[in-house]
Amino acid sequence: MKAPQYTPEFVEAGYNNRAAVPDHLQFLARGTAASAEARARYRHRLDVRYGPKPKETLDLFLPETTPLGTFVFIHGGYWRALDKSDYSFVAGPFVEQGLAVAVINYDLCPAVTVGEIVEQCRRAMVWMAREGPAHGCNAGNVVVGGHSAGGHLAAMMFCTDWRAYGLAAAPLVGGVTLSGVHDLAPMVHFSYNVDLKLDAAEAARLSPADFVPTTTAPLLIACGAMETSEFLRQSDLLWEAWPQVRRPASAPMFIADTHHFSVVLEYAHPESALTQATLGLLR
Repeated sequence: MKAPQYTPEFVEAGYNNRAAVPDHLQFLARGTAASAEARARYRHRLDVRYGPKPKETLDLFLPETTPLGTFVFIHGGYWRALDKSDYSFVAGPFVEQGLAVAVINYDLCPAVTVGEIVEQCRRAMVWMAREGPAHGCNAGNVVVGGHSAGGHLAAMMFCTDWRAYGLAAAPLVGGVTLSGVHDLAPMVHFSYNVDLKLDAAEAARLSPADFVPTTTAPLLIACGAMETSEFLRQSDLLWEAWPQVRRPASAPMFIADTHHFSVVLEYAHPESALTQATLGLLR
């Protein structure tokens, strides 16, 4: 797929989601409210540490019985905003199906680099493989997913040499990139780069679409159908680049009547196509 010309005007129009959705705050507020309800309703352990950095913690949501698997969720916010506590709502439909859910935090730019955030997420996955069972998780049936920047981070878990982290194989059986950024080249020209501090070389080093997956685990590539043309392109780009793992088989899952801020709220609904497709990845 041919890349567009990255003028500042083009990049702002394609990637400034808050400008594209003027009422975005109401959708963020819905997630906050639903997350408070989830913490009140489901058994949980908050702020479990997976690494040494300040925000290397995760929140666990656990079923009443031995979990059948674990959904690891990585939040978005352009690597520079938001928090795991804003996404507790993801847990409900999975816990109801007997699964554990881990919602992970990471340090934010500009305090750390995007590359360091990738490493933090890798440490979280290693923690899940090694320590997860002691904390009530099922480490043998793990799906990692994320939204927006979290979609990028989830995809990066698919192009990781896990042997370098002491694991014999990838610590996952599937993944989800929801509205992910898979080619970081545009970010160099984005106004948020004042915090991200990416140059062309670092953007290429951290672009999943430029790599070959190191696992054959299936990856669900999804996006809101009402998102900007650039986010639709980013989903198409990874779907074309990774035929060996892509799901669905025919085209990315473009979720009707959703934009960048509403699409992730589909995880609050057990009957949604997104939730059902993610459940289908768990063995």
